[in-house]
Amino acid sequence: MSEPASPGRRPSPETPPDDQPSRRGPLIALLLVVALVAGGIWLSKTLHGVGKIQDCVMAGRNNCAPVQ
Repeated sequence: MSEPASPGRRPSPETPPDDQPSRRGPLIALLLVVALVAGGIWLSKTLHGVGKIQDCVMAGRNNCAPVQ
């Protein structure tokens, strides 16, 4: 059994106090949502660029690829 904390001692930082819920779950969920949004934006921009090249090719042009 662990001994109770004395009035002047703080609980160790490894164990959160019983009256405060852990923030790990919501933080992980927030990071997951941010990653999904960033991935969706990247995918949208990539598909938009590919669509522009396809439209150019379908119009019969032969200089559609961007110069790099």
